[in-house]
Amino acid sequence: MKKKNDNVWMLSIVSIVGFIAIWWLCCDVLKLTSSATLPGPVTVAKTFVKKLSSTAPDGATLPAHIFSSLQIALGGWMMGVVIGTPLGIFMAWYKKVDLFVRPVFDLLRPVPGLAWIPLMIILFGIGITPKIATVFLSAFVPCVLNSYTGIRQTKDVHMWVGQTFGASDTQMLWHIAVPTALPLIITGIRVALGASWTCIVAAEMLASTKGLGYMIQQARGIYRPDIIICGMIAIGGIGAIFSGILSLIENKIVKGVRRDG
Repeated sequence: MKKKNDNVWMLSIVSIVGFIAIWWLCCDVLKLTSSATLPGPVTVAKTFVKKLSSTAPDGATLPAHIFSSLQIALGGWMMGVVIGTPLGIFMAWYKKVDLFVRPVFDLLRPVPGLAWIPLMIILFGIGITPKIATVFLSAFVPCVLNSYTGIRQTKDVHMWVGQTFGASDTQMLWHIAVPTALPLIITGIRVALGASWTCIVAAEMLASTKGLGYMIQQARGIYRPDIIICGMIAIGGIGAIFSGILSLIENKIVKGVRRDG
C-alpha cells in the first residue's frame, strides 16, 4: 500500500514539473509568446515572492488577500453545510418536509451562485455580507442534494433489520440511514467547498476592496498578467489543500462505516 501511495505522489510531482517545464520552454526559451502577454514561470515566481510582502499595486499583500477570501468563503461554506446538510436529510426522511421544501428548492436550485451577486449587492451593499450570502447559496445546494440522495439510497434490507430489532423511526435515521449516507454527504461537502471558493473569487471581482478576486481584477486593469497568474496559483493551491483534507476525512469515514458495517 505504501509503495502504491509513493507511486501516486511521484506521478503527481512529475505531472507538475512537466507542466512547468513546458511552460518555461514555450515562454522563456522558444519565446512563443510575449512576456507582457504570458510571462514565464521564473517571472511569475519572482512576482509571487515579492507579492508576499508588497502591497503594490492593489493596496494589500498576497497573504492579506488570501485571508480576506478565506474568511468569507469558509464562513459561507460552513453556513451552507450546517443548514443544507440537515435539511437534505430531513427532506429525504420525512415526506411532509420534502413536500413543503421541495417546490422552493427546485426553483432556487438551477440558479447559479454567480447570478445572485448583483441582487445581493443591491440588498446588502458592498461589504462582507453580500459575499457571504452568495457563497452560502452556492454551498447550500450541493449539500442538500447529496444529503438527500444519500439518505434515499439507504438499502431496504438495512431498514428491515432495524425494524426487526424494534428500532424507532428516529433511531433508524441516525443509526442506519445517516451512517450509510455519510460518504455521499462528505462528497456534497467537498463539492460545496469548491463552489464556495469559485463563487467568492467571482464576487470579489465585482464588488470588493480586498481578496484574490479583487487582486486579479486590479491586475487585469493595469495589464499585469504575472500578478493574475499568482492569484490563480494561490486559488488552485488552496483549493487543492482543502480537497486533500476533505479526501482524508472522507476516506477515514468510509473505512469506519465499512468496519462498523
